[in-house]
Amino acid sequence: MDRTELERIIVGPIATVPTPFDDDYEVDYGRMSELTKRWVSEGLVKGKAVIKVAAAMGEGPMLSDEEWPSLLRTVVRAADDKAAIVCGLHYKDTKRTIEDAKRAEALGANALQVCPPIFNLPSQDDLLDYYSDLSNAIDIGIMVYHTHWMSGGLIDVDTILKFEDISNIVSLKWSNPEGVDYDEMAKFSGFLNVIDNGGDVIRCHELGGRGYINLTAESYPAHDLKVWGLIESKKYDEARALMDSVDTPLREFYDKISARSGGQGRLKKGLMALMGQPVGSSRPPSKPMNEEEMDGLREVLEGIGWPVASRAEVAAAR
Repeated sequence: MDRTELERIIVGPIATVPTPFDDDYEVDYGRMSELTKRWVSEGLVKGKAVIKVAAAMGEGPMLSDEEWPSLLRTVVRAADDKAAIVCGLHYKDTKRTIEDAKRAEALGANALQVCPPIFNLPSQDDLLDYYSDLSNAIDIGIMVYHTHWMSGGLIDVDTILKFEDISNIVSLKWSNPEGVDYDEMAKFSGFLNVIDNGGDVIRCHELGGRGYINLTAESYPAHDLKVWGLIESKKYDEARALMDSVDTPLREFYDKISARSGGQGRLKKGLMALMGQPVGSSRPPSKPMNEEEMDGLREVLEGIGWPVASRAEVAAAR
């Protein structure tokens, strides 16, 4: 897939899809296949959205080196070339990242979300070498995940500007580090598909951005597809109001439940269950949402008008 096509499809709401687990915390590949077909049928298709597999909110770091390739294979086959598939790769050195990248490429991923090798405590030159060596080893796209809040994850804007010379880097997840203005992204949005990661979705688009990370695209695709449609039409006030009406209460709720147990997939799995598409619990030590938390989430969703499954339907699906 050439760069022009990658730029066309790495856009819109990025659905960081949860990994389904059974009661023994084993990956439920059959369920993942069913869900992928559903996501495609509900509009998470090329040019409108991205399905991101085995990323952090999808519990990718908790998957073994046997599990994540099987999960990716399942999604690619079920999507049947109708969706843009991005696979998350996490915090490994150059050699092992290239090995993983080649596996993902062979399995049909369109692109990779790749974190900096934080445990190597890289310098800026190390980061350029890392992404350049990775790009030279594969023929699919790279979305750089700028994890600047982690030691070793900061990528200077001057370094990002040099990504223009690395052929397979087509996208970057952007949130601004402390001391860096959000609008600095305008310096590189002309050659990268910038994906907002928690700053300001509307401002990102105004500055040339092409998508955003969210909590909701896989649980209720209609919502985020509507938000993105409004953004693309530059109906920014309407888009912001719609997005804030959902995102603000959900993030407040997420902060509240995180005090009892961590885990990036817990809220997404609660959302899926209440929308009638259960995917099991997160792997320990993360704890599933309890009944009180589920009732609180139900109240949030009903308050924003989502078509939540009944309690009987949720209980029957568990």
